[in-house]
Amino acid sequence: MARRSVPVLKRLLLSSEPRSRFTSHRSVTYMPRPGDGAPRAVTLIPGDGIGPLVTGAVEQVMGAMHAPVYFERYEVHGDMKKVPQEVIDSIKKNKVCLKGGLATPMGGGVSSLNVQLRKELDLYASLVNCFNLPGLPTRHENVDIVVIRENTEGEYAGLEHEVVPGVVESLKVITKFCSERVAKYAFEYAYLNNRKKVTAVHKANIMKLADGLFLESCREVATKYPGIQYNEIIVDNCCMQLVSKPEQFDVMVTPNLYGNLVANTAAGIAGGTGVMPGGNVGADHAVFEQGASAGNVGNEKILEQKKANPVALLLSSAMMLRHLQFPSFADRLETAVKRVIFDGQYRTKDLGGTSTTQEVVDAVIANLE
Repeated sequence: MARRSVPVLKRLLLSSEPRSRFTSHRSVTYMPRPGDGAPRAVTLIPGDGIGPLVTGAVEQVMGAMHAPVYFERYEVHGDMKKVPQEVIDSIKKNKVCLKGGLATPMGGGVSSLNVQLRKELDLYASLVNCFNLPGLPTRHENVDIVVIRENTEGEYAGLEHEVVPGVVESLKVITKFCSERVAKYAFEYAYLNNRKKVTAVHKANIMKLADGLFLESCREVATKYPGIQYNEIIVDNCCMQLVSKPEQFDVMVTPNLYGNLVANTAAGIAGGTGVMPGGNVGADHAVFEQGASAGNVGNEKILEQKKANPVALLLSSAMMLRHLQFPSFADRLETAVKRVIFDGQYRTKDLGGTSTTQEVVDAVIANLE
């Protein structure tokens, strides 16, 4: 008997496999309130580099689904001194934004527009979901980690000055107010999503006052959620545990800088930054973007070949649709993306394939139900 090639076998497996593998079953229908189907405005910031390519991918898929959203597009680029006021006003009006990466110049005293947006809109919690996608081989299995990171203070406060020539002082600011609210968000997220454990990441053995205050706040909030297991881990041990036994983690809550490092490490373990969704949320607004390495704008070669991976932003858009209370559209989008990944025929270079962005988008649209 002739041996079939791996891609053929995989396609046969996919076609013979019950469609339920990538479809959620609802025993009771979702009952919207009257008017919930009205189209919602979403502020769109294509950004720099590959940003317009991947946000364009989202626009195409949303159009193919006839999703009840429409985009208000604004041109913002990382070399601007600040985010234009009209963009801030649009996000405040619409409450929701989808953005591509904004390049941040290295040094030179130019502040990051990504950080400016978070501060201006008080998007105090960053959420990145790092999980194994069926069909995408990784070194570790059963990875499903949610990293929730404080987004407005810590080392990202931007409080730096030159004391004397050759000596720079950078301040790390930790407050009880900000630590407590991000801890509340992490536990509330775990409670609402049936998560079992929250782990606080810290360096309180060295930064006893700053990280000590963060831990104190997490401990106080943990007492209000007795059904959720709470533990703590020092950040350097956390990184070692992530690369050796990542399946032990569930929800992780961190100060600002640690969260950036932990989220990118977890993303790399679970399949790469090109497939991990995420967003930033505050009391009134939410900005959805690629989960890890959100400032990534690609390189000239990827841009020239139009081979940027749109999966992360497509999955972030599914998160956005759920946030807007359009769960059926979110399910359709997520299911289509997972089918394309499982099939393995259309993948960009970072996932071991050769496909263009448009080829992945066409495959996702073909898999919509």
